Amino acid sequence: MKSVKSPDIICRLKEIRNKKKFTQTQLADLVGLKRQAIYDMEAGRYLPNTSVALRLARVLDTSVEDIFYEKLQEHQPVALVDEQTITDPRVSIAKIRDKLYAYSLSGKNSIMEEMKAADGLLEPGNNRVMILKSNEQLENTALLLGCDPAFSILGHHVHKNRTDAALHCRFASSKKSICQLADGYTHIAGIHMHDTGSIDGNQEFIRKGLKNFKGLLVAFAFFEEGLMVARGNPLNIRKPSDLAQDGICFVNREKGAALRTLLDDCLLKSNIPFSAIHDYNDIVNTHSQGALKIIHGICDVALGLRAVATAFDLDFVPITRVRCDLVIPHDFLIHTGVKTALDTMQKSSFRNELSCLPGYDASCTGKIIAKF
Repeated sequence: MKSVKSPDIICRLKEIRNKKKFTQTQLADLVGLKRQAIYDMEAGRYLPNTSVALRLARVLDTSVEDIFYEKLQEHQPVALVDEQTITDPRVSIAKIRDKLYAYSLSGKNSIMEEMKAADGLLEPGNNRVMILKSNEQLENTALLLGCDPAFSILGHHVHKNRTDAALHCRFASSKKSICQLADGYTHIAGIHMHDTGSIDGNQEFIRKGLKNFKGLLVAFAFFEEGLMVARGNPLNIRKPSDLAQDGICFVNREKGAALRTLLDDCLLKSNIPFSAIHDYNDIVNTHSQGALKIIHGICDVALGLRAVATAFDLDFVPITRVRCDLVIPHDFLIHTGVKTALDTMQKSSFRNELSCLPGYDASCTGKIIAKF
């Protein structure tokens, strides 16, 4: 029998066998092996194939993962992104160009409105992390920053199409996504800037924000942007300039958000100063936060997408349709998570689901818009 060593695999066979009160010979007979094979496995000299591992698990009434598991590379150096001080040590980890970056799993940007399992636990000082995933899992996980809620759907489809790959999505405005990409903190940036005349807004945004960028701009989807209002539109909001009317309470998005830029452009074209909008400086950081404020009667109008308004049973006043794109550096095109995401965007199952979202158009999904 060929002897195979793997220092990254921990074998608990002896421990579990002793608990079950089997001798090596008894276990070997039940599994259909020679006693020497059991001895070699327990000594770390031999790893069984899948069939043998499954037979061992069945006889010992446990799982293969309980008998053999990969040694985690714990306690590695890490750089904490965004939050300088955090109270929750649970973090999501992105491995980018051989460096580990940690993002807090709590706080305003932790997308989407759910709790997530952590990839690691920060140690005191926030510069080292105890890894809770295998190195292979970290290597195959891509990070996407952006503010399109449908990114999470792409993430689910990525894992369905390839179980050893993953796409983690984290909320960030178009401006912040590009800045984080430039700083090497993400694999992919999602942007949806608005066109000016014949100038493609996303391409222009890259030229200005990413000097000497080499990579692809890939279309994700078209979607409708506008104003979210209560069901029935009780204040009869029809256009952005209506926000200047007395008695209308509004919540804005943060600077750098494409929706805020859209609103500002509309107000400037209508010669309406920002100061004329009540609560113009009242900020929410996500589409869903704005929707919830409307539902709870805290405000009357918020910026958002038609799909988000529909999901929260709100009415929607359209302003424009915009294309959301993915910005991908050239050296990440061979990354397992990135490649799987691009492949997934070509599949009809994903495109069909995307097309079912209110206000979404997947006719452009996966198309290469530009090469840089």
